Formats: sequence, C-alpha cells, structure tokens
Amino acid sequence: MNATSSTSDRVALVTGGSGGIGTAVSRRLAAAGMTVVVHYAGRADQAEKVAAEIEAAGGHAVALGGDVADQDQMTELFDTVERRFGGIDVVVNTAGIMLLAPLVELNLDDFDRMHRVNVRGAFVVSQLAARRLRAGGALINFSTSVTRIQQPNYTAYAATKGAVEAMTLIAARELRGRDVTVNAVAPGPTATPLFLDGKSEQQIEQLAHAAPLERLGTPEDIAESVAFLAGPGGRWTNGQILYANGGIA
Repeated sequence: MNATSSTSDRVALVTGGSGGIGTAVSRRLAAAGMTVVVHYAGRADQAEKVAAEIEAAGGHAVALGGDVADQDQMTELFDTVERRFGGIDVVVNTAGIMLLAPLVELNLDDFDRMHRVNVRGAFVVSQLAARRLRAGGALINFSTSVTRIQQPNYTAYAATKGAVEAMTLIAARELRGRDVTVNAVAPGPTATPLFLDGKSEQQIEQLAHAAPLERLGTPEDIAESVAFLAGPGGRWTNGQILYANGGIA
C-alpha cells in the first residue's frame, strides 16, 4: 500500500468495520496510509479477517469490538486505541441497522432497535470523537439518500438518519476552534448485504436504473467519499451532508 506523507501518521476508527461499507472504508483508509481500527459488534471473525487482509497488504490494522450504543464499552474502546496508538485522528461511523416496513406496519420494537444503534450509537461515538479527536481530525457519520428521495417503507430508517444529519450539522458548529471537521456521507442504493437483503431481482434492477449512471453504487464508491473527507483534500469541507448516490437525488 502506498502511504502518503499527510496520512501515514494518522489513526482511524471505523465503527461497523466488519460490514460491507465499513470493510471498504477500512481498506481505503489503510491504503491511504492510516492505521485502522476495524470495529465490530457481533462479527469478530469478519473484522479480524479485514484487519489481517490490511496487514497482509502492507498496512496497519487491528480489530476491536464493542456496542456502539453502550457508553462504557465505547469509552473503553477509545481508551484502548489511545493507549496503543497515541491518539485518534479520524472516526467513521458506519455502524447501523436497517429494518424496513410501511409506517402503519412497522413493529415498534424494530424502531427501538434502529434508534438504539443508528441514533444513540451515533451520538455516543460522536460525543467521544468530539472529546478525543486530535487537531486536524475528522468525524464522518453516515446518513442515507432516502432522506431526500422519500422511498416508501423507509420511514423509520430515514427518521433515524435524519437525526444523525441534525447532530452532524450542529456538532460541526459546536467544535468551532478545534480544527476538527464533522460531516456525513449519505449513500444511495449501494450493493451491500444490508441493502440487497429482502429485495427481489426486479426491485434491485429498478433501483439500479434510478440514477443517471444506471447502476448501483459499490462499497468502494462510498469509501472514496469517506477518504476525501478524512484526507487533506477535505479539510475545507465541514458541516456538510455528502450525497454519494450517482445523481439519484
């Protein structure tokens, strides 16, 4: 992997690093020369595999676990990263779950599960990042383009991501003077297990042709947006929602 001088001494924590987009983000930031902490909640084997692949390719990575919505567990995770690597420069919050149903049919237990991971989890991690990120750092949360395209069945999921957008935009202003950027990436239809699960081939085909580029996004597409915000080219981008969706909205 070719490390650049501007990123080779940086440490990145990727929550949900064992997932589809999280894995691509972990690999991309490692390719930029960052030491990457591949976070997981329940997929230790996958996170360890991602970390091992990064190491085998010449990068630096470690897999660490924890419940993003549990303040104590995430505090311990941040403490561990700081002890091992001296500090944290980039936090990418990809951890999230998506449970779909029309508003009138959604089970409130499912809503509570999404709220706990997507909203509380994002808040816990963002709060710790705001306290711990070194100068020149970046916090990158994850929203969704569904907040703009208003696709049926996504009511509850989009509501959780709307909350993430609000906390992202306000946090960017609260961190005035810290030299820390706060942004969110809002992917469109992206070919990940989370997105593809439960959809028919016809639905997938329709969504693939919704964007002018007439294809689904890939995890690697989204990782490039994250790499921009996490790298030197993104230092003047702050308090923004970056819609990475091929022009669908």
